[in-house]
Amino acid sequence: MEERSRPATALPAGLAAAIAARLEGRPRKALAESARRLSESYRARRSTADAIRDETDALAYALTRMPATYAAVVSVLARLAVEQPAFAPKSLLDVGSGLGAAAYAAAGVWPELDTLEMVDRSPAFLTLAAALAAESGVAPVAGARITRGDMTRLDATASPRDLVTVAYALTELADAELDPMADRLWSLAGGALVLVEPGTPRDHARLMRLRARLLARGAVILAPCPHGEACPLTAPDWCHFSVRLPRSREHKALKGADAPFEDEKFSYLVAARAGPPQAGRVLAPPLHQKAGVTLKLCGSTGLREIFLPKRDKARYERFRKKDWGDAIGPLPEEDG
Repeated sequence: MEERSRPATALPAGLAAAIAARLEGRPRKALAESARRLSESYRARRSTADAIRDETDALAYALTRMPATYAAVVSVLARLAVEQPAFAPKSLLDVGSGLGAAAYAAAGVWPELDTLEMVDRSPAFLTLAAALAAESGVAPVAGARITRGDMTRLDATASPRDLVTVAYALTELADAELDPMADRLWSLAGGALVLVEPGTPRDHARLMRLRARLLARGAVILAPCPHGEACPLTAPDWCHFSVRLPRSREHKALKGADAPFEDEKFSYLVAARAGPPQAGRVLAPPLHQKAGVTLKLCGSTGLREIFLPKRDKARYERFRKKDWGDAIGPLPEEDG
């Protein structure tokens, strides 16, 4: 199971090949202009769907934003699979799906998924998503039902799915839409609801609002929080994580970037109908020093910073490879 906690962050090979085939003969100037407008919309928190007017715009998104979204979601879902091995979803609803990054991530983590639905309101996204699903050969995404719909008008009476995902979509909603959106999503989540958002203080605060709403409705928070109490973090600190992903040659060209990789910061929340929370979680990159390692942890009793000296060989060896975002259990002080 440990291998599943470190998934490949690059897009699945079949999907990457399908995107590359669609790029053949495309004027790079038009793609670069689309990428620029998408970046402006993203920074301004305007609706991504409104910026996607045609296939060129959707392809620019596939090159510049889909890889980061996929990397963030697959890292969250892989952690969920490792930390909750009894959770084995068969059905998925991907809300605000765009090109289906979360659906591909879920299919990679749980190949046994057999019923997938992707919902988005952008016709250009949905058209390209359907083509890529068919051309990528990635099962079970190839057989997914792809539906046009507004996420704020989801049918809350529809049959629940084992897993509901929303990736980088709630950030575009007004504050007043969050509570009813949480209620709607929770009614559709028969097993777990996974929310992944940009790793900003604003988006963390909004996830904490959704967390409180879900807790009030009886949800169990499985991650990243190891408890259902109030978040112990105070401004200017906020809960976020990071994942490194490779950049393709086309990606670097459109972004005018030289580095072969990028680091995507994200915040997330996993709410479920049942499941045991973790004892704690590493909230920052570990600080490795000559004498040992320092970990910033969030646990059921709040925040704590722990130094594990190398001379304490048993504990040091047990925790020295823990990384930012990893679950910890039991906490070092609680060892017998």
